[in-house]
Amino acid sequence: MEANRRACPPAPGQRMRRAVRKWTEAAFQRLADGYVAARPLAASPPDRLAEARIVSHRGEHDNRSVFENTLAAFDRADRAGVWGLELDLRWTADLQPVVFHDPDLGRLAGVSHRLADLRLAEARSVFSQLTTLAEVVARYGGRRHLMIEVKAEPYRRFHMQTAILAAILAPLRPVDDYHLLGLDPRMFAYLGFAPRQALLPIAWADVKTTSRLALARGYGGVCGHFILLGDRTMKRHQRRGQQVGCGMVNCAKGLYREIHRGVDWIFSDRAAA
Repeated sequence: MEANRRACPPAPGQRMRRAVRKWTEAAFQRLADGYVAARPLAASPPDRLAEARIVSHRGEHDNRSVFENTLAAFDRADRAGVWGLELDLRWTADLQPVVFHDPDLGRLAGVSHRLADLRLAEARSVFSQLTTLAEVVARYGGRRHLMIEVKAEPYRRFHMQTAILAAILAPLRPVDDYHLLGLDPRMFAYLGFAPRQALLPIAWADVKTTSRLALARGYGGVCGHFILLGDRTMKRHQRRGQQVGCGMVNCAKGLYREIHRGVDWIFSDRAAA
């Protein structure tokens, strides 16, 4: 079936929830950036800056000339020598794991097609830059650390999907070369090929709950917003041999702050700046 026959616009309530969440997150980020920018923070020493493990969030993109989660965006980060790449994982109808954030193509391609309803070729006919996980692994695997966020969606053929992911990531070493992240830790049930140390739950407002879960289950650590994930929580994980990632750090003072705090991974929309 052709892509233009598969349009399935999200329900009005769903669109509204997405819009409200996007607005809330953007407003919170502006407040956080303003708070950090107003603080008197000394620049980090050059050696500490060089050692910082900075992760490019969806690659270096502006979503006008270079789109997020594409090879062009990741190439920019790669050329800049950024330590790691963060990318989002979803599935097409023909079980191709692709690198895409939203469940539909509306925001980037201007059409309402759901990615899960399209075969890879159909999706690329709408958004030609759509990148597969296999392409990312082949191009950057072993050179850039991959932070792969597994988006929450149904895994209706989960045995096959798990096997596909395991095969694609087989050339890489978990923990050393990649981690698997998730806002919904229930998705980790489909990632049995990876050790728990390679799994990282992401906290939003529920930092305490997510932190306890990561400690109780022996995950590799926890990720969250740099304002919400405080020093006490971070040190608690590090004392247990876990690591902590914080984002979105988009200004120089924010970077200095996280380096001074001892954050293990620093996620940024401007990692190459």
